[in-house]
This record gives sequence, C-alpha cells and structure tokens, in this order.
Amino acid sequence: MPTASRTHPTGPVAEAFEARIREQEERALSPRATRSYPAERERPAADCGLRTPFQRDRDRIVHCKAFRRLKHKTQVFVAPEGDHYRTRLTHTLEVTQISRTVARALGLNEDLTEAIGLGHDLGHPPFGHIGEDVIDRCLRQRFGRRFRHHEHSLRVVERLERDGVGLNLTAPVRDGILCHSGRAPQPRTLEGGIVRLLDRVAYINHDIDDAIRAGVLDERDLPPEPIAVLGGTGPQRIDALVHDVVEHSARAGDAIVQGETAGAAMAELRTFMFERVYLGPAARAEHGKIERVLRTLFDHYAEQPDEIPVLLPPADADLAERVTDYLAGMTDRYCIRQFEALTVPSAFNP
Repeated sequence: MPTASRTHPTGPVAEAFEARIREQEERALSPRATRSYPAERERPAADCGLRTPFQRDRDRIVHCKAFRRLKHKTQVFVAPEGDHYRTRLTHTLEVTQISRTVARALGLNEDLTEAIGLGHDLGHPPFGHIGEDVIDRCLRQRFGRRFRHHEHSLRVVERLERDGVGLNLTAPVRDGILCHSGRAPQPRTLEGGIVRLLDRVAYINHDIDDAIRAGVLDERDLPPEPIAVLGGTGPQRIDALVHDVVEHSARAGDAIVQGETAGAAMAELRTFMFERVYLGPAARAEHGKIERVLRTLFDHYAEQPDEIPVLLPPADADLAERVTDYLAGMTDRYCIRQFEALTVPSAFNP
C-alpha cells in the first residue's frame, strides 16, 4: 500500500526519527513484535517526525470525542454514588496500563498495545453490558441486525469521528480494537492478543473491588478455590495473572496465553461475577429500568428520524445505523436527559 512521505521536517531530530526507531526496534523488540513502520492506513498520510504511527494513533484516540465520553459511561454500577467506582474511562486506562506491562515484558510493541487498549471500548453504549444487550435486542426485533460493542468501536474510529472522516488509524490498531472481544476472531498481532486477554483480567478483578465497595459482595462471598490460587486482594490477583500470562506466553512464543491453573481460576471468578454481580439481583433490578429508557428512545428515533442529529452525511448511513450511532454514543446522563425530555412534562422537567 503506498504511503505518503513525511512533509515539513522541523530539523535533524525529525529527519532521523524513523531510522532511529527502526534501529531501536530491531535491537530491542522480539522478532514476533509488530514493527512501527511502515504505517498501513486506509488513506495515505504523511508520517510525523516526532511520533511513530502507533503513537500518532494513540494521540488521535485520546483527543477524539468518543474517548472523552467514556468518563460518563457505566462500567458496572449505573450512576454510582461515590467518586471511587470505575467508569468506562478508568477501566480503559487500567486495561491499557496492565497491557503495556505485559507488552514490555515480552518485548512487544508497547505503542501499538497502548493504542489498542485506549481505543478498545470507544463503541460501548451507555449503561455497560446491560445497555449493549438492550440495543442488540432492539436492533434484532426492528431491523434484523445485531449490535456488538467491539464492532461499533471500529465504526466509531473508521466512520463516526471527525464528522464522518474517521481517525484513519493504522490497520493493526483497527484490528486490535475489533478483535478485543471474545466474540470476535483472534487479533492478527500479539499486541492485540494482549489487550484481548488483559481486558478480562482487569475488569473481573476491578469489578470485584467495586462490588465489595458497593455492598453487593462481601469478601467472604468470593469462591475460595480461585482466591487460593490467585490471591486474596485485587492487586495480588492481577499481579499473579500478569506474571502467569507473561511466563506462559513467552514459552508459547506465537500466542498470548494463560496457564491452565490460573486460567481455570480466572474463569471460575468470571462465572461467579456473572451470577452474583453482572446478572445478579442488583443488576436485574436496574435492568428493567434501563431497558425502558433505551427502548423508548430507540423506538422514538426509529419512528422520528428527523430528530436524530446528523452524525454522517445522509447517504452514508441507513435508519438502523443512524439510530444505533446516536444511542450508542450517548453517555448515561445524556441518555437519561433525553428520556426525561420525551416522557416528563416540560413543567416538571428541570
């Protein structure tokens, strides 16, 4: 694929930057690591003289609107009372930090890993996985389509950001974003495989922490077998899982994997969390309310499409995409405000 040459060099540092990075990567990175050059983008673009292509992707993600909205999107607890619960943004940062640790230990490309980690949940809708399930069912029932947040994350960076132009990210970053979910094919790069696995490591352990803080769980409720294997605290479990991934992946060479014992322990914790937290009594109590909010908005905008803001040129999206793009991009609080505007008389709606 042709690439545009660098333009407007600022001096000798910029002129020598790519050659220096290439030399450093050949010397320091694993032969299986993804190299930063050449940049493989849908639209050729001039390289930056002070950032690698993956660093540039990272910056484009951090500065985009969808990334800023993550701070007001649910991770597990809807509109939590308190400042210390995770949001989709803090989850994203935690996944990225842990993933970079693994990439560094394995001699893989940290910049690529970071860009994938920061972009992996850009397409998550309001109200966490409950919101994803509701939008998916609405789409299936009205339009015969499916909603998957990992697929929508790719749509955000390719089609929705920058008024429909997209972020023009490199192919390995786009692949890692799309394939971070267990419902997607395996990523093409080991760096993408890191984010795919460490996303699960992060959310299981951090969600346990938040569930205990919220009083949904007591530490004594946790299943004893995986706790005995991985540790009694969140930091201990994450540390054990990270070390396990690094050691077993180093031996595997061509894949990011867990050891059998640690993998089984984490799987048991995940099953426990789905039963007790994600789909437990507290979540089910909120599920009906969230479904009513999202379904009301979905049906309204499907029937009144003129009320949907223009996110893309009209010819670039059909009705199902327009409704989905608008709803999935909402923060929790904006979604509630739109629901109130539709259902509460204006005299009672502050």
